[in-house]
Amino acid sequence: MSKIYAAITAVNGYVPDYILSNKELEKMVDTNDEWIVSRTGIKERRILKGDGKATSDLAVPAVEGLLKKRGITADDIELIIFCTSTPDMLFPATANILAEKIGAKKAWGYDLQAACSGFLFGLTTGAQFIESGKHKKVLVVGADKMSSVVNYEDRNTCILFGDGCGCVLLEPNEEGNGLIDAVLKTDGAGGPFLNIKGGGSLNPATHETVEAGLHYAYQEGRTVFKFAVTNMADVAVEVMERNNLSSDDISYLVPHQANKRIIDATAERAGLPEEKVMVNIHKYGNTTSGTIPLCLWEWEDKLKKGDNLILAAFGGGFTWGSIYLKWAYTKS
Repeated sequence: MSKIYAAITAVNGYVPDYILSNKELEKMVDTNDEWIVSRTGIKERRILKGDGKATSDLAVPAVEGLLKKRGITADDIELIIFCTSTPDMLFPATANILAEKIGAKKAWGYDLQAACSGFLFGLTTGAQFIESGKHKKVLVVGADKMSSVVNYEDRNTCILFGDGCGCVLLEPNEEGNGLIDAVLKTDGAGGPFLNIKGGGSLNPATHETVEAGLHYAYQEGRTVFKFAVTNMADVAVEVMERNNLSSDDISYLVPHQANKRIIDATAERAGLPEEKVMVNIHKYGNTTSGTIPLCLWEWEDKLKKGDNLILAAFGGGFTWGSIYLKWAYTKS
């Protein structure tokens, strides 16, 4: 019997219409376009506008588009893994809310929180349900409404983040295409450097926590950058070496879009030229769990069956990891 791999058989994405440019941010905080671009590579980001709009509202159009592309209905989905740091509510899970909104009556699901590494962790977890034979169709969603946790008076964070969603469908594959290998890591010592302190059981919401800004994303930029620029590159190279892959074997590097300098450092360590690196940070900023699936969505037309992809991410926790994925289809 052939080994069963978990292959991505469909991918889709969604970003809101509203564009928040660097020029607009110049009017809000003490910064400028040249400074932001030179240090991050970001020119603009998308923001979900409107009262009562949540992370699940980013996911609905992305998932509905995926179902249409694959030619299936929501009833065909067996499991939803929703990777996010900005759930609609603490509970119920946003996966449950999404299932209700799209009519996935037969699916069970849960949220997975691993900050910016969330999609990689979710993809690896979802693959195991396919590889074990437990499920045939697993939906993995990476979505964040980061604008809901960003302080637009803090220039250290408001320039970085945007809103967006990407999603993939995992199905069994016996041709050797799919998720081949994954290395995932965490280091809890990094917790103090990138977090949202308020809203959990440690600092429940009070007037005082709101006034202190504890419900906004916080990061110590230099510490995070130093750790990320080394470890995201290290883990990508580790996955390549584990699978005897040279830079010539790799079709694309699919990096988390947090900072163009981190992306460049990872590509350089892996020996990959610019044309083999997926980059859309200039358009969307850091959409946290959404970055990698949004890249796959935008590059779908260029991907061919059998392409070797290296996915790599880094996030709060600290969390980081890399996946070796063989692409399973050529878009017709």
